[in-house]
Amino acid sequence: MKKHLFPLFLLVFGANAQAQQDFFAIAGKDTSGIVFSDFRVMDAASGASGEKIFSADASARVFSQERKGAVSEDKNSYNHSQAVTMAALAYDPSNNNLVYMPMFSSNIYILNPKTKEITLVENMVARVTSCDISSHITRMATGYDGNIYAMNNAGTQLLQISRKGGQYTVSDLGIVKDDVSNGKNSFTAIETGFGGDMIADAENNFYVFSASGNVFKIIAKELKAKFVGKISGIPDNYSVNGSAVNAQGKVVIASAKGDGLYEVDLSTLQAKPLPGQEKPHIYDLASKYFANDRTSANALANIDIYPTRVDEHFINVSVNDKAVKGNLKLNVFDMAGKNILKESLQVKDGSLNQQVYLKSLITGAYIVNVTNESGKILLNKKILVTE
Repeated sequence: MKKHLFPLFLLVFGANAQAQQDFFAIAGKDTSGIVFSDFRVMDAASGASGEKIFSADASARVFSQERKGAVSEDKNSYNHSQAVTMAALAYDPSNNNLVYMPMFSSNIYILNPKTKEITLVENMVARVTSCDISSHITRMATGYDGNIYAMNNAGTQLLQISRKGGQYTVSDLGIVKDDVSNGKNSFTAIETGFGGDMIADAENNFYVFSASGNVFKIIAKELKAKFVGKISGIPDNYSVNGSAVNAQGKVVIASAKGDGLYEVDLSTLQAKPLPGQEKPHIYDLASKYFANDRTSANALANIDIYPTRVDEHFINVSVNDKAVKGNLKLNVFDMAGKNILKESLQVKDGSLNQQVYLKSLITGAYIVNVTNESGKILLNKKILVTE
């Protein structure tokens, strides 16, 4: 069933041929067991495999964050950057890196897809035991706040991986427990809740897609897992091992058993197969998108903020609409809802193209809100400030 057994690692990265690559996967070899093959790009529209980013046979250059230098790893163990048992992957859009963990290890690895260099983050927080499948980290996703989150099979550890000043730190947020309404659909039971993958939504909550096809909403602030339902429209023996949100806000799922990819509507949990005929062995998926990502229903197509990935502390506000007049207000909120920046904008003849300096905003995710003089919301948009 993938992740609560001995998993293999597939990295998929998606989009169509013209689109920006932003969908990744951990891929495995065509064997009856779990054997990591490579990290690769995936087409989130068709489910087809794309560029292989880094493989199990490649020469690995690993640098230790703690020891501040290159390290040599024991390739005969499960505790190295190309271990055969991998099941947790996330995409860090702040630096376009891939973050992953081998199943039987507490190590965290950061892969730079361009240079192929790997940073080892020695993690003393995770309590992973090779013989205890409940402790294995099998789910990982980037949160809406820009941090990486990882969870073990039994939910006894929800980890937050943060990056500040170029260094990664790890925190244990606690134990995720079943909501009292879950009944027989327990998040903490092997048959109903183990394995799979997770995605994040725009409220910084998470959805776990377990290997059995059950879906649980993880309310992060309460550390509760609430059973949402079971995916319909997939084969009875389909093992759900990877999940990530595509650009349309739908969830793409994949299987370690070597099957097609499916697109799932989170509101109905109805799945439909993607058109590709390929049946890759996939153990985890990752993307830069979020479920229920909110853009105001009143947002106008001809007002925009760019770039959304900010690495020079400037954003541009563009308006091209005769109906938009007078002064606009721009507010920047952090993910806790605190207003940390205010700016006035003047629209002339329905046109505006203004650069806004974000001053001393630190690395992280923010919501930029634009309203007109009456307070009507014209646009809400998430940005990510990087170093």
